[in-house]
Formats: sequence, structure tokens, C-alpha cells
Amino acid sequence: MTAGRRRRSPTGRHGPATEPGAAAPAGAPDSGAAAEDDARAGKDTAPAGGAAARVGGAPRDGAETPWTRPVRLSPADLLRLGLVGVLSRRMRAVLSAIGISIGIATMIVVTGIPASSQKALDAELTELGTDRLQAIADADAAQGAASASFPETSAAMVERVGGVEAVTAVANTHTSVRRSDRLGPLDESGLTVLAARPNLLDVVNATVDSGQYLTGTTERLPTVVLGSVSATRLGFPEVRPGEPPPFVLVGDQWFSVAGILHPVPLAPDIDRAVLVGWDAARERLGFDGRPTQLFIQADEAHIADVRAVLPATISPQSPSLVRVSRPSDVLAAKRSAEATFSGLFVGLAGLALLVGGIGVANTMVISVLERRREIGLRRALGANRGQIRGQFLTESVVLSGLGGLTGVVVGVLATIAYAAVRDWPAVIPVEAVSGGFAGAVFIGVVAGVYPAVRASRLSPTVALATT
Repeated sequence: MTAGRRRRSPTGRHGPATEPGAAAPAGAPDSGAAAEDDARAGKDTAPAGGAAARVGGAPRDGAETPWTRPVRLSPADLLRLGLVGVLSRRMRAVLSAIGISIGIATMIVVTGIPASSQKALDAELTELGTDRLQAIADADAAQGAASASFPETSAAMVERVGGVEAVTAVANTHTSVRRSDRLGPLDESGLTVLAARPNLLDVVNATVDSGQYLTGTTERLPTVVLGSVSATRLGFPEVRPGEPPPFVLVGDQWFSVAGILHPVPLAPDIDRAVLVGWDAARERLGFDGRPTQLFIQADEAHIADVRAVLPATISPQSPSLVRVSRPSDVLAAKRSAEATFSGLFVGLAGLALLVGGIGVANTMVISVLERRREIGLRRALGANRGQIRGQFLTESVVLSGLGGLTGVVVGVLATIAYAAVRDWPAVIPVEAVSGGFAGAVFIGVVAGVYPAVRASRLSPTVALATT
């Protein structure tokens, strides 16, 4: 045989011929020729042992093949695996996510609706006067005297108090008012004639319905302005410009009606009063100039301090005569009650979230039981326990996240719709939206821990043998 001829090896493979007398190592085949023959035959040269040996074996010539790459799952892969479980059982996923979505929607609604109500109430309080105080002369504290009143300088003394922005005074003139002199003394309207200052409307947030209010000039004239209730009782619905004004009999003198006011929520006593200029009351009705009630506007940040010093400032000799009230206290109490109910509703929303989390956990446990063959197959193909845990934990988080997102959308839309029906400004607390969605994801993590660990502990042989 020549050097170029080959001989049949004992195994049926061709090996290179050796020169006669050449010494070759025993059992050492020519690796180059064997590799060439194997490549022609398409024979697998991977180490014996199946897929596991391929994954663990070293590649030839330093080249990396799909069988020798280390198995890694990126976050995108985990997300796709999680979505497979959700999309393959859509109805169950929807029913499980409903519990989470109800809890999140409830949380947003019970925080958004009170927030919208509070904003509307704050606007109403501001309009009515959270910075307003009323000081009334208490007739009971004055030992039953019908003419309980403050000193003439009381308004000026209150103006000097720090934090006070404006003060106005009214006084009961104890004079009757009638529409006609044909009516006897027993036919009085039951209205109060009050001496008033020109700045009354600014301090009590009142507005004129028709006509005009008293000015620095008309307050000296026999002119009156009617509250909304007074105008109704006296039979004057409006004062028309360009027409002769109506007249009313105050005491025994005729006064022309200059204007009619809108209802004044801050001072309902004004609605049932006939307002006369301060100087006109002095000159024509025998008024002594002592006010019976003060309206104070103060800086809201110092309203408590101003309220504390008012009695001694208004009536230094008898502070107990002064009864100070805040017109917006009732509305503030209403807001406090609404906050209490909001706390109750947030508790109910938390309970709904707990029930939803239990539902998600139950769904994931059942999913593990139903997919044991899938888990065993993935383990047999090389998936480790960490990857199985990641798959089912991701599926639980995706399920809860979808429920949380749905709940956020439903809650926001419900809050906006309710606020629109009540004519409130819609307020969606950002904390409720972000916290609600984060809570849903957290519930998904907690609910998915046990099913994920249980799935990862399944033996491949036992899982594949499951029918």
C-alpha cells in the first residue's frame, strides 16, 4: 500500500495508511482524518449523554452552538411566559382580575369623590367666609336687657387688632316697618330695622339683586335697602330703574326703597332686615349709635387668635356680653363628617383588595396543578427552579397588574362622572392612582410566591407522569 491509500479500520471507518515500520501510538486514531470522515457522514460528534450532555459539553474548536449556550431568561422572556398563562385561560384571568380591579376602583372612587366634594366645599366656605366672625350682643348676659349693645367705639377698637382686615357694624333700632299707613300697629311685618354702614356688603359677601345699596351720600337720606325675605314680605319683588321707587313706613316716617339684596348665606339676619343708613337712623329714628352686632373679616391664619381677643376688645368692662361665632363652623363640621366616612370607605376598599389577592392566589395554585406536565417538560429541557419560579411569579404580577390598571381606569371615570353630575370640580388624587396600581402589583407578588415556589419544587419525572 502506498502512503496515499487508506485501509479499513476495525470499526468500519477509514484511517490513513501508515508507512511500513512506522510506529504509531496504540489506540490513537488520526484525529484529522476521522473528523473529516465524520463530517462527510453527517455524524454527531457531541459527547454522549443526550441533550444534557450537549448543553454541558464544550464546543469543538471553541465555537458556541445553540446546544452549548447557557440558558438565560431575559425580562422580556419572562413577560412573554407570564402572558401565555394569562391569555390561554382568558375567562379565568378576567374573573380573577375583577377582584383586584374592584378594590382599586373602590379605593380611587372613595378618595376621589371626597376630594372633589372637599374642593367644592372649600370654594363654598371661601365664598361664605372662612375668614369671617360675628360678634353679637348677648341679651341674656346683659341680664335680660332688650337693648343689649356694644360701646360706640367697639368697631374702631376691633380694627386695631392685629390680623383684622375689615369691620362693619349693624344695630337694631327697635323700630317697626310697614308697607302702608293704612295698616295698624298689629299688622307689622315682623321685620327688623337695622342701622347699617356702607361697607356691609363687602364684609358679609352680599350682592344687590336690583337697585343699589347705601352709599356715603344716601346713608344720610330717608332711604332703605331690603333683604330678600323683607322684600317678599313687603311685596316688592324688585326695584326698577327709571321708575318711581316704592316707599315703606319706618316708624312714622316714609323711606324710599333704594335696592333689594340677594340672599346672604353668611348673615341670614340681613335677609329679614330693612337696612337704614347709620346717620339717617341717628337723625330720624332716635338711634343712639351703639351697635348690636359686628361682622369681622380677619386673616384666616390668625382667625383663632382674633376670635380669642374679641370679647375683651369689644366690651372691656363686660366681655361676657359678647358672643362670638364663626358662620362656617357648621360647614366645617360637615367636612369632618365626610372625612370620617372616607376613612370607612378606604377600609372597605382594602378589604376588597384582600379578597382580590386571595382570588389571584387561588387561580395561580390551580394553574400550577393544571400545568404540571408543562412544568415537568420545561424542567426536562433544562429549565431550572429559578426560571420556573420567575415564570409563575411573573404571571401572577401580570394578572394583578392588569386588574389594577382596569381598576384605575374605572375608578377615574366613575369619579369624573359623579363629580360632573354633582357639578363639582373633578379631583383625582395622584397618590390614590399610583398607590392603587402599586398595591395591585404588590398583591400579585405576594399572591404568586407560594404557587411559584410550589411549581419550582415539582420533580420533572413526577410532573411528566401526571395525567
